[in-house]
Amino acid sequence: MALAPQFKGHRWGPCTAAHVLEIYLDYVDVLPYIEQRYPDKIQFLFRHQVQPWHPSSTIVHEASLAVERIKQENFLDFSAVLFGSQKQYFDESVHDLSRKQIYQSLAKHAESVGIPGDQFLNLLHVNSVINMSEAANSGNGVTNDLKWHIKLGRQNGIHVSPTCLWDGIIENSISSGWDLEEWKKWLDKKIDG
Repeated sequence: MALAPQFKGHRWGPCTAAHVLEIYLDYVDVLPYIEQRYPDKIQFLFRHQVQPWHPSSTIVHEASLAVERIKQENFLDFSAVLFGSQKQYFDESVHDLSRKQIYQSLAKHAESVGIPGDQFLNLLHVNSVINMSEAANSGNGVTNDLKWHIKLGRQNGIHVSPTCLWDGIIENSISSGWDLEEWKKWLDKKIDG
């Protein structure tokens, strides 16, 4: 699938690879295995799949897009940090926090991968208004980026996370419960036949 140039941080692996593995949202520990076993045969594309029934999902995805805006090559490192600390952003963990407080928490993770916290928070800032007649629902500095990803998923009929595509075709056999061994078996079968 195509990838808009401003999101090149979502791509890992050579553009000349014979195969493309797209994964909507779910981050897996399979990437180091791909790099070691099939360094030139698979290109990986990370796709955002916001889960609206988890209110903080939007905020976390915005955070990764802000990191990419600041330094594209840090997107995958930041994503790994996010998935390593994802329980911090589950419904039960953030229920009593404001959006701003969640952004501030995410800024610490951004700083851990070399992103200046002030630049990060500036991209996520939402203007406040005193007079409600001035409210415009204008979003923040990455709202349009997130819209692009959501439109892509909707246009392609992506409904759940994870949804994986192999060479552009949805691969329904892949499960969010897979461990590295299951990924290895599946990849080895796909590549080695």
